Amino acid sequence: MTTLLLTDIEQAVRSSWSAETCTPEYRSRWTGDNPARDQCGVTAMVLNDLLGGELIRGEVHVDGERVDYHWWNRLGMGVEIDLTREQFGPQEHVVGGVVVPRPPEIRRLREEYELLHGRVLDKLGRQRSSAAAAAPRRPA
Repeated sequence: MTTLLLTDIEQAVRSSWSAETCTPEYRSRWTGDNPARDQCGVTAMVLNDLLGGELIRGEVHVDGERVDYHWWNRLGMGVEIDLTREQFGPQEHVVGGVVVPRPPEIRRLREEYELLHGRVLDKLGRQRSSAAAAAPRRPA
């Protein structure tokens, strides 16, 4: 049996981002130069699927005014994972952070979430298959 590491999950998520997985109203500003841009909501949900924990929502401020929200994850013992933190420019500051219950049904960003979720699971499945094939076999 192969072990799935957090680095494997991070690589699968980061390599699965595209304009099609970002928030639709900001899709036109997505570029490969900043692939984490507008991926936080769907990324936090996919990580929650894979790792459990809590969803955290903070506010994005520019010049002291809220311009958006930012999402990330908190696992057990207060460990926080934010794979999209680098999306922000120097004028954008994430403040606060409150636990938000996972919605029973994903309505907003459902297509983007399902696309990212499928891509990540596909990549993780391929990593497991490759690792299992490369693992030395024990004699019977």
